[in-house]
Amino acid sequence: MSGLVDILDDMTQQTPPLTDPRPALLAAAAQLTPYVEGVGETDLDRPTPCDGWVVRDLLAHLLAVADRVPHVLGGGHPSEVPSMVGGLDDAAGLVAGWTDRQPALAAALADDDLLGRTVHHPAGDMPAAAAIGTYVSELLVHAWDLAAALGDTSGLDDRQAEACLPAIVRALPAEIRGEEWVPFGEVVPVADDARATDRLVAWVGRDPGWRAG
Repeated sequence: MSGLVDILDDMTQQTPPLTDPRPALLAAAAQLTPYVEGVGETDLDRPTPCDGWVVRDLLAHLLAVADRVPHVLGGGHPSEVPSMVGGLDDAAGLVAGWTDRQPALAAALADDDLLGRTVHHPAGDMPAAAAIGTYVSELLVHAWDLAAALGDTSGLDDRQAEACLPAIVRALPAEIRGEEWVPFGEVVPVADDARATDRLVAWVGRDPGWRAG
């Protein structure tokens, strides 16, 4: 994935430099929380826009992301944290797992020296600011995934998606889709005046018109 690492590293060298992405990550996690808390037992087997995943799988992955971010930012390797948290099969446990992980996420981001470090991201070693930026986009896209699975994406904050779009478009240009190291599908065409959330998910290969069932 050296191509993606090079692009992300270049982004951190821009003048002026990227703004501090930590508040954006906290905001993205906060946006997800009411959707996670809204999941009931009967929702767990609903399909999601993530190929092969139902809501149960998406929540298990979100818990893993919430574990992985502090681990990576603290110097750990992403391979040391699974991509899904196992052992939580009921809605109450999955919801509580998300809530319980939020203090550790906030604490990891509060480190004053964090942005000057290089960290081990799944795409390769990169500046912490770039890694945090990738997690912002991941949480925003997964918020849409969960909201779509639950049947209503209208409450998602387009301002967060709009702020994230320039970085994700630069980091994942349409031309690199199909490369072995790019874990995203082709860009889905949408109108230029589509809402920012739809443009964001379309850029990473989701169909904004996806509906469960």
